[in-house]
Formats: sequence, structure tokens, C-alpha cells
Amino acid sequence: MLSYLAIGRFPFLITIATIFVGCYFTGILSSIVSTLAVVFVILLGIFLTLFISKILSKTILKGAPSSFILELPPYRKPQIGKIIVRSLFDRTLFVLARAIAVAAPVGVVIWLFANISFGGISILSHIATFLDPFARFLGLDGYILAAFILGIPANEIVLPIILMCYMSTGSLVDLSDTFAIKEILVSNGWTILTGINVMIFTLLHFPCSTTLITIFKETKSLKWTLLSFALPTVCGIVICFITNGLWNFIF
Repeated sequence: MLSYLAIGRFPFLITIATIFVGCYFTGILSSIVSTLAVVFVILLGIFLTLFISKILSKTILKGAPSSFILELPPYRKPQIGKIIVRSLFDRTLFVLARAIAVAAPVGVVIWLFANISFGGISILSHIATFLDPFARFLGLDGYILAAFILGIPANEIVLPIILMCYMSTGSLVDLSDTFAIKEILVSNGWTILTGINVMIFTLLHFPCSTTLITIFKETKSLKWTLLSFALPTVCGIVICFITNGLWNFIF
């Protein structure tokens, strides 16, 4: 559940908040409102994390609290060079290697899905069409849901996949112009409700592949890895379904 703190989700959250929430205001007020929208979604994630943790502690994690004793080593003067080298090799390169090992094959799969057609329609469009009825219940569409699924290697590629689908480019699209992104999204049916539900689902969906691999490595348990995948995703589906239902009921 703590995967909502993944750094890769923040640029997407900020972009959507700026386009669909902050757009109703001008000047510095627009930035303030967009920031508050992102903060609110993050606070929602924190609340759900604490709520789910409480439920788990009363159910499948119920039992006597375990004790943990950590013996502190003697203090030594830090060796800056050794710290930098170990951080680089033990952390940065190791994480990047695992990310590339998953991202590269998935990148090929995305390209194939976008460029191989059946009946004049790409595989990606067929997948989006299949997912669309369910996605509509969440205030999304099939392409958005397909982008989240294909974006499992890294949260940063979800928006490029969505833009690729809408623009039918056959390759990932990376736009830095917020106005251009807004024009593409709005022309494909996005509304403020879509933006809100995308922000919610961005925060509350399965962790990226690197996080899942780390969870499996640390726990040595497929059960906990699958649970880490399912819990935030189910929460995201439920919250988006409620938000979509309330919005349609009120408006």
C-alpha cells in the first residue's frame, strides 16, 4: 500500500491536476489549487494505508507482536568515498539493472501491440475495446486502463502510452507542452471527472515491477507479493467506482 509514494507517479499526478483542476483558476491560484489537489490525493492514500493496515492487523496479521532487537555497531567516522561507491553499486545500479530487465521486454511488447493489426485495428486497440466497458464504470476508458496495465515496468510511461493510443503514433509519445497534452486528452473525451479518477487510480494501483520484484526478494513469498499487487488495485477500483457513481448521481 505504501507504493503510492513512488516518485514516478508524482509528475503524472501534477500534470493531470494542473490540466483538469488548476485550469479553473488563473495565476498563482492555479498552482496552489493544483498542489492542494495532489496533496489531497496523497492524504487519501495515507488514510487508506493506515485503514488497511488496521484491518490486516486484526485479521491475517493478528497475533502477538514480534520483538526486534538491533545491536548498534561502534561509531566510526564515515568514509565518503566508500559510501558513494557502495551506494552506486549496491543501490542505484542494482535497481536500474532490475528495471531494465523488465522494461526492455515490455517496451518491445508495447511496440508490437501498437503496430501489429488484425482487421485493420491494432492489438492495443483490441485490448482497449475489451477493457472499455469495465473502465467506464471507473470513470476511465479502455485506453487509460490498458496504459496502466502496460505501464507496470514504470509509472512514468503511463501518460506516454495514453498519448500514443490517442494519437495512433505506433510509438511512445513524450510531450512537455501541458497545453498540447490537454488538447489531446480533452479531444478524446476527458473531463474533470476523468482527471480526478485518473489521479486516484494513479495513486491507488499495483506497484511497478521493480517494487514487486523487491517485495518478492525480501519476503520470499508469492502470497505477499500478490497481496501487495491486489490491495492497492482493489482500493483504486472501489474508490474510482464510488467517485464515478456519486458524480453521475449529483450531476
